[in-house]
Amino acid sequence: QVHLVESGGGLVQAGGSLRLSCAASGSIFSSSTMRWYRQAPGKQREWVALITTGGTTNYPDSVKGRFTISRDNAKNTVYLQMNSLKPEDTAIYYCHTNSGGLVYWGQGTQVTVSS
Repeated sequence: QVHLVESGGGLVQAGGSLRLSCAASGSIFSSSTMRWYRQAPGKQREWVALITTGGTTNYPDSVKGRFTISRDNAKNTVYLQMNSLKPEDTAIYYCHTNSGGLVYWGQGTQVTVSS
């Protein structure tokens, strides 16, 4: 069983920064690609970042250059550094991974960006 617990969300003004954390329990972390998704009210959940076991990262154009994903395998934690935040970044942010055909989600952390 894998549990993902996000933290670090909050209220920030446009142009500000936040760093989200996702702590993972279980033994799969170091062998799993980790992802962040977000879901804004009334919208579908969308992918915002991924990091492979080897440290390769990828982002959609909407956050590229502003968001940075990183991981600390010793702490079983993945991070999402979000800079130059915009009101449209307001959403619940979720941590995600999959292993052995199973998909795991955290409970989410709210990020609100005021204009």
